Amino acid sequence: MFMGNRGSFLDESALISDQHEQQREHTTFDDKASTDSAYTTAVLPRGSSESKPISNFSAVFNVLVAGIALFSDGYNIQIIGYMNPVLAALYPDAQTTEMKARLSNSILVGDVVGMIFFGLCIDRWGRKLGIIATTAFLVLGIVLATASHGTTPTGMLWMMVVARGVAGVGAGGEYAVCTAQAVEAADETPYVQKKRGVLVASATNVAIVSGFVGSSIVSIIVIAAYHSKASDGIWRICFGIGIVLPLVIFFFRMRLVNSTQYHKHAIQRKFPLKLAVRRYWLPLLGCCSAWFLYDVVVYPFNLLAPTIVSGFSDSNTLLSSTGWSALVNAFALPGAIFGGFLIDRIGRRQTYALGFAIVSVFGFIIGGAMIPLQATFPAFVVLFGLFQSFLNCNFLVSSESFPTPVRGHFLGFSAAVGKAGAALGTQVFPIIMDKFDTTVKGQQAIFLVASAICVLGTLVVWFLIPDRDAQLENEDALFKKYLEENGWDTSDMGLCEDVPSTKEVL
Repeated sequence: MFMGNRGSFLDESALISDQHEQQREHTTFDDKASTDSAYTTAVLPRGSSESKPISNFSAVFNVLVAGIALFSDGYNIQIIGYMNPVLAALYPDAQTTEMKARLSNSILVGDVVGMIFFGLCIDRWGRKLGIIATTAFLVLGIVLATASHGTTPTGMLWMMVVARGVAGVGAGGEYAVCTAQAVEAADETPYVQKKRGVLVASATNVAIVSGFVGSSIVSIIVIAAYHSKASDGIWRICFGIGIVLPLVIFFFRMRLVNSTQYHKHAIQRKFPLKLAVRRYWLPLLGCCSAWFLYDVVVYPFNLLAPTIVSGFSDSNTLLSSTGWSALVNAFALPGAIFGGFLIDRIGRRQTYALGFAIVSVFGFIIGGAMIPLQATFPAFVVLFGLFQSFLNCNFLVSSESFPTPVRGHFLGFSAAVGKAGAALGTQVFPIIMDKFDTTVKGQQAIFLVASAICVLGTLVVWFLIPDRDAQLENEDALFKKYLEENGWDTSDMGLCEDVPSTKEVL
């Protein structure tokens, strides 16, 4: 049904876009009526009686604050990759291959639970409630992981597994909460609408990649402080530092408000899930598939970076292998930033597909030239870094593909499918490496497999993910009209209270 009416949807979207622009012209303040005005008027939901200004600075600030907590997810997922060698040195009998997999995957399992659960919650009860609850789970899990103890080393590691799972519930919830809030905050004024791609990419993908890089920097500093000798204090300090950012920004996040779009279009009672799935099944399939393929490649290679780098030399110390893998992960940061600026210029789907294609090219180069690269380690590091640098649209695309009333549902589900891919990849890629009689052949194989996956990802993005209108209001209006055409009562959509001024919460 979604594809069959594609042409009529585009015509409706254009008409609603014109009406929306005319509405903006009549709701601006005094002499600030241009699209570059510093303040615009929030379109208020039913029951509201007062217009309140939202500044461009406030909107930008709220986008960044909403999404920056995803740094913690990147940090806490990646830190275990650097701590596994430390734990293996301290507890060689307890830190088996199976236990290492549990430690890596427990936070991913928690992520899946948090993504689905909080995705459902934030559509019914609001984005702000989700922010508070996810932060609580994240902080509790990090505290428990840092304080892990047991009568035996195995018992202690099991406590760590459970604690990281609890942290994962909070971190996974942040995907749905942060991204939905960030995307909607970036729709509050014409100025931020034009820059929504780079703003949301900075608040989501760049934040997570920064968490990857931050975990490596912290690991290097702490390991160096212990003179490269494995110690119980290394992993406890590195785990504990993950709590800093959530607590620092919690004050600002507590003062965030639900977005204008949520106030206008929220459905908090009977939910039209079947109608929503019937209309958006194709974009949902595309977003889930693309995110699955993205995480199948990205997360295993981030976690395997220390192992892959250490395989180039038998003389690598704990500090040197951590340092090299940190450099590899650092390449992803400028790639994510560059991609963020590219999104608003060439389009979401185009940037996403381009990222997959570029990664596949570098993967095939590395896989094909792995043997000669053994003699030129710096060249391998550069290519490996570039291999991880160009995938950065999943949050934005998976959020913009759906209307506000069901954004949390479908965004959370798409992210959960992605994390299932991450869990699968972290299990399968080490097995692929171990199937070969030499380390070089094993590494060559995983790069070639990952590149083939990226080729598939390019096709999925190009053919299954739609290009959405610049204004979220247009798709929200089309969805509301669709519900009415199918006999759904939309009279109770939206919240009854006034929309708080974004300016007031700063």
